[in-house]
Amino acid sequence: MKKMIAVLAVILMTSGISLGYAAEQKIGYVDLAKVFDEFQKTKDFDKALEAKGNAKQADRDKMVNEVKKMRDEAELLSAKAKDDKQAAIDEKIKVLQEFDRGTRDALRKERDTMVQEILKEIEAVIQVFGKSQGYSFIFNDRVLVYKGESDDLTPQVTKALNDPYTKKK
Repeated sequence: MKKMIAVLAVILMTSGISLGYAAEQKIGYVDLAKVFDEFQKTKDFDKALEAKGNAKQADRDKMVNEVKKMRDEAELLSAKAKDDKQAAIDEKIKVLQEFDRGTRDALRKERDTMVQEILKEIEAVIQVFGKSQGYSFIFNDRVLVYKGESDDLTPQVTKALNDPYTKKK
């Protein structure tokens, strides 16, 4: 019985110490997806990437129209001339497919690179924000089972990202 009381006392004392330590901690969380989406740099990059994609689509449309025109011309030709024209059409289609693949890969690579840069920038701002505001821990909201709204730092982090970015523009 005395051993149980001693063990219970030790457990209570250690839990009291850890509770006291936890009370001194300043903890918050950030919705990274929301910060990413609301970051003006992300929005600007998406617009620029969309413009590049539209320009590439215009180039692709020209190539498709050339293939259609060549097919229409082939319909009017003799059998021998059709075969020659079909070889040229097949070559144009191959060029079009390479263009599609190259454009898709280039745009995906550019997007991936920019996403990585933006995420690094967000992480750096969170680090500075956490230190300056005295936070012990700032978590990504995706791993939390429960989160109180008062601990949500997303608006402050978004503001900390957007203010200097919009001033640069």
